[in-house]
Amino acid sequence: MSLNLPHAPPKAGFKGLIQNWRSDFLAAISVSLVALPLGLGVAVASGVPPISGVLSAIIGGIVVTLFRGSHLAINGPAAGLIAVILSAIISLDDGSGKTLNYVMAAICIAGALQVLMGLLKLGRIAELIPSSVIQGVMVAIGIIIFSSQMHVAMGTTSTATNTVGRLLDVFKQIPNINPFIFLISFLGVVLLVVIPKIKWRIFQFFPASLWVLLASIPFVYLFNFFEGHDISFLGKDYHVGPEYLINILGEGYKPLPNFWDNMFNIIAQIKAVLIYPDFSRANSAEFWVAVLSIWIIASIQTLAMAKAVDKLDPYKRKSDLNKDLIGVGLGTMVAGAIGGLPIITVIVRSTVNIHNNAKTKWSNFYHGLLLIVFLILLAPAIQKVPLAALAAILVYIGFKLASPKVFEQISALGFEQLLFMIATTVITLYTDLLWGMLGGTLLTFLVHALLARVPLKTFFKMAFNAKPEVEQQADGTYQIEVKGIANFMVVPKINRILENIPNGSQVNINMKEARLIGLTFMESIINFLKDQTNSGGKVTFSGLENHISTSSHNRALKILTTPIAQDLSPRQVALQNMADENGFNFTSKVDWNTSYLRNFHFFEIRPIERKENCITGQFKDTGIKWEMADVTFNEGAGLASEVFHSTVLVAFIPKDLPNFILEKEGLFDKIFDRIMAFSGYNDIDFQLYTNFSKKFLLMGDDEKAIKEFFNKDLVYFLEHDDVYHIESNGEALLIFKKLKLANSEKALNILKYSSNITKKILANRA
Repeated sequence: MSLNLPHAPPKAGFKGLIQNWRSDFLAAISVSLVALPLGLGVAVASGVPPISGVLSAIIGGIVVTLFRGSHLAINGPAAGLIAVILSAIISLDDGSGKTLNYVMAAICIAGALQVLMGLLKLGRIAELIPSSVIQGVMVAIGIIIFSSQMHVAMGTTSTATNTVGRLLDVFKQIPNINPFIFLISFLGVVLLVVIPKIKWRIFQFFPASLWVLLASIPFVYLFNFFEGHDISFLGKDYHVGPEYLINILGEGYKPLPNFWDNMFNIIAQIKAVLIYPDFSRANSAEFWVAVLSIWIIASIQTLAMAKAVDKLDPYKRKSDLNKDLIGVGLGTMVAGAIGGLPIITVIVRSTVNIHNNAKTKWSNFYHGLLLIVFLILLAPAIQKVPLAALAAILVYIGFKLASPKVFEQISALGFEQLLFMIATTVITLYTDLLWGMLGGTLLTFLVHALLARVPLKTFFKMAFNAKPEVEQQADGTYQIEVKGIANFMVVPKINRILENIPNGSQVNINMKEARLIGLTFMESIINFLKDQTNSGGKVTFSGLENHISTSSHNRALKILTTPIAQDLSPRQVALQNMADENGFNFTSKVDWNTSYLRNFHFFEIRPIERKENCITGQFKDTGIKWEMADVTFNEGAGLASEVFHSTVLVAFIPKDLPNFILEKEGLFDKIFDRIMAFSGYNDIDFQLYTNFSKKFLLMGDDEKAIKEFFNKDLVYFLEHDDVYHIESNGEALLIFKKLKLANSEKALNILKYSSNITKKILANRA
C-alpha cells in the first residue's frame, strides 16, 4: 500500500483490470458483504420481494460497470428510493394483483429516460435543485423509512394510510411491543452504533450490517421461529413464527440433501420469483407520476453521489456524469425487466470500496459477481434471518437521514435554509417526493425574491438571464464577475465556466455587484476553490464585504447590505492568549488552501472542508517550523459521511524522512494483517522491540529505511509516552491525538509532544 500522494492514476479499461485485479477484488469482497444485507433491507422496506434488492445490486455491478463514467463508485439499490417505490405501489394498486408488475414497467421507462438524458448531455438539470430542498427530501425519506420499519422492529402493525399516522402509531403501539422481536431489533441497532467505533480493522472490513444479520440467527433458533407458536412473557403470550423470517426463495423452496441438487433447486426458485413488467397502466396519470418520480429522484441522487465519490478518489479522477446516467439507466431498465429496483450510485458502498483500497471500476464488476455466488450459496442461511434484523438496519438508516444532527447542520447554514428543508419535508410527507421537491424549490425561489427586495417578475428575469462573465487577464489570471442574482438557477452556468478553467490557475471571483448569492451557488464556487488549491492554483473572493448572512458559515446565503463584524469565540480567545504568551502567531480566519495536507495518506480519501484557527511558530530547541490548525474534513460522503473537526500539527523537518504511518494497533489487527497481505498490505514489526510492535501499527513502503529510522531512543520515547497518530510524507510530520478539537491546554500538550519527538528525530538523523 503506497503512502505517497498518488500522481499517476491506475490504467483504465481492461489494462486496469489486469494491473489492479488483486486490490479491486479484495475491496469487492468487503463491498459485497455490505451490499447483501442492504439490498435485502431496501427491497423489504420498498414493499417488493427481498431478492429484488440483491438482483439490482448484481445488475448494478455487472451491467452498469460496462457503460458508466465513474471510476470507484458502486452501483445498486439505495434507501433514498424506498419512498418512491412505496408511493408507486400505493398509487398503482388497482386490485388486480399486478401492482408490482406495473411498478417494474415504470422502473423500465424511468431507466430509459435516464439513458436519453445522458445521451442528450442533460446531466446538469439536477444542479437546478436547491441543496436545502434535496436535504429536505432526504429527511422525508428518512422519516418514511423510520415510521414504517419501526413497526417491523417492534413486532406491531399500523392501520394508518400516511407516514405521519404511522409515525404516531409507533408511540401508540408501545404497549403492544413483541419483546422477542424487539430484542433482536434493539441488539441490531446497538451493534450498528458500537461496531463502527471499534478501531480493530477486522470490524472495519466486515460491515456492521453483516454482523447484525449474523448475530440475529441464534435468536431464531433460541425462540424457534421455524414453527409458529406463542411464548409467554410477564403473563402475556407473544407470537413468533416463520412469517417473521426473510423469505428470499418463495414459498415453494425446500432444501435438498445433495449440495449440487440444492444449488440447482435454488437457481430454479430464483427464476420462479422474478417479476416481469406490465405496461398496461401506461395510459394513466398515476403511472407517469411514478415514472417521473423514479426518474428525477434517481437521477439527482446518482449525479450528486457520483460527484461526492469523486471527492473521495485519492487519484482525483472526474466522472463523466452523462455516461453515468447512461450506465445506471441501462442497469435500471434491465433491473425493471426482471423484478429489480432502480439502480443509482450508492455512497455507503462506494465509501467502503475506496477505504478498502480499490483502484478501478472493476471492483464494482467483481462485487456483482460475488453477489451471485453469495446469493446461491447463502440463500438457505438468509432464509433464517429475521425481518427484525433488517428492520434494525433500516431504522438506523432512517434515523441518520432525519436525525437532529441533520437539522443542526442545516440550521448552521442559516435560518432560511432550515425553513426550506422543513417545508420540503412537510410537503413530501403529506403528498409525495415529486411535489415535495417542486414545492420546496418554489418556496426557495419566492424567499430569495423577498430577500433580494425586487418584484417577483423582475427577480425571475434577473435569475434566468444571469450569466457570470469570465475574462483571462494578460498575466494569465482569470477574473470572474458575478452580478445580479446568483442562486440555484445560475449554478449550471457558473459550473460550465469553472470547468473550462485549467487546474492550477489563479482566479478571482468578484461578487461586489451580486444582489443575492444563494447557498447552492456558494457550494459550487467553494468546491471549485478546493479543487484549484489542491492542484496548486489560488482562488480569491472579492466584493463580499458589503454582504450579510443569517449565519457565519462561509456557504450561507448572502444579501447585499452593510457588513456585521464577527467576534472571537471563547475557545478562539483562549488560543489567541496561548499564542501570545508563547510568542506564536495566531489567526482565526478560514484558510482554504489545504492542498499540503493532502500529501499525507490520512487525508487522501478524506475530503478537507477547511482549516482555521491556525497557530504557527518554531520549536526553540531545534528551530523546526510548525503549523497547528483546526481541520474540518469528512469521513465518507452522503449517507456514509461524518464530519470531523480535529486539531492537527504539521512539523517541517529539514532532513529526509522515510514515508510511514504510525498508530495504535488493535487486538485483532495482526490477524487482519495476514488477510490484507494479499493486496500488498504490510505491518512492519521489530524483533528487538516486541512491545513496540505489539502497541503500534507501522506501515510504509521502504521497510529497511523505516527500521533504520526507528532506533532505540525513538522507540523508547514512543513506548512510554502518549499514543498519537504520526505520519511522514518524506519532509514533514502530521501529528494529532484524537479526532476532536483541542482546547488551549491540550494544544500545548500536542506542541510539547511534537517538540520532543522532533528532537529525537533530528538527533537520529544527525
